[in-house]
Amino acid sequence: MIGMSERKPIESWLSDMDGVLVHEGQPIPGADEFVRRLSAAGRPFLVLTNNSIYTRRDLSARLAALGLEVPAEAIWTSALATARFLADQRPEGSAYVIGEAGLTTALHEAGYVLTDLRPDYVVLGETRTYSFSQITRAIRLIEKGARFIATNPDPVGPSTEGALPATGAVAAMITKATGVQPYFVGKPNPLMMRTALNVVGGHSESTAMIGDRMDTDVVAGVEAGLETILVLSGVTRAQEVERFPFRPTHVVDSIADVIPMIGA
Repeated sequence: MIGMSERKPIESWLSDMDGVLVHEGQPIPGADEFVRRLSAAGRPFLVLTNNSIYTRRDLSARLAALGLEVPAEAIWTSALATARFLADQRPEGSAYVIGEAGLTTALHEAGYVLTDLRPDYVVLGETRTYSFSQITRAIRLIEKGARFIATNPDPVGPSTEGALPATGAVAAMITKATGVQPYFVGKPNPLMMRTALNVVGGHSESTAMIGDRMDTDVVAGVEAGLETILVLSGVTRAQEVERFPFRPTHVVDSIADVIPMIGA
C-alpha cells in the first residue's frame, strides 16, 4: 500500500463499480464484506458508474444477484448526473437521446421531453446497439443547432468477448462529422463528483473515492479534493501509476484491502 498526506477520518465513501466491486460479471473477492461493513458502520456510501445503460434499480438487482446488497438509492450513474445537469441548465427542456432505459428514464423523471423535433440537446449515452441512422440523425440535429451532451468519455467498455466501442468513441465520430465537441458529464468531470457528494451528504475533506482507473476515477477524486484509493483489480496496472502527473492517496491490490480503512 502507498500512503500519502494525513487527512481527516473517512466518513463517506464513493466507489466505482466495474473493476472495483465487480469484474466481467463476477463479484471481486471482498466486495460483499466491504458493502456489509459500510452498512454495519453506518457509513454513507454511493456506488458510481459511467455506465448509462441501466437504471439504478436495475443495477441494484444485478448486484444483488451477485451477493452485493447495494440499495438503489446508493447508486449514482452518469445518466442521473446528466439528467440533473440538464434540469439545472434548462428546466423542462427537450432532447434527442441515443441510449438505453437508464438514460431515457432519468431524463423523463427530470421533466424532459424526448423528441427529434428541434430538441434543445442531443444526448449521447451508452448502448449495445448503436444505430447508424440514429447517429446520422444526431449529426443533422447538431448541425441545426442542438447542443451536444454525452454521458461519459469512455472510448471502450468491457465485455466477456473483449472491448466494445462506447460513448466516447461514438462521440468522436459525431464530433468529426460536425466539428462540435460534446460536454461530457460523467467521470472524470468533477461535476459528477460534486453531485455525488451532495447525494451522499458528504464533505470533500472526509470522503474517499475508490476506483480502478487513474484517468477517470482517481483524477476525478483528486480534482474534487477527495482522498483517493486506486485498486489494481481493474484497468490501471501498478507500473502505469507513475506515468500520470497526479497520484492517488493509496494504491492497493483490491477492495479487500480497503476494508480495514472502514472505521467502527
